[in-house]
Amino acid sequence: MAEQRIPGIDPSVPPSGDGCVECLAGGGWWFHLRRCAACGHIGCCDSSPSQHATTHAREAGHDFLTSFEPGEDWFWNTGTEEYYDGPALAPPHAHPADQPAPGPAGRVPEDWERLLN
Repeated sequence: MAEQRIPGIDPSVPPSGDGCVECLAGGGWWFHLRRCAACGHIGCCDSSPSQHATTHAREAGHDFLTSFEPGEDWFWNTGTEEYYDGPALAPPHAHPADQPAPGPAGRVPEDWERLLN
């Protein structure tokens, strides 16, 4: 049986990298990572100080995010605020196992838990 295509999810697009694009560029840090299911953009989760993944989704009109954490397999529609079952995306499916969460290594403040949203 062929897998049903979900508009807004492109299974062929690889992730943009191993960490939040904006945090890496601007010297920030993240709690957990999310992947845009339309374009592969990696951003930080809504518990992170900057919430880049949801900001990207809203600004780009890319509704579907998925986890980029090891062992997590879910899709979230930012427009409807519902979970979805989605197709397997192009690898890798998570950041490297040796990359800490929160991350990146060396940038996470000692009081990081107090800074979460």
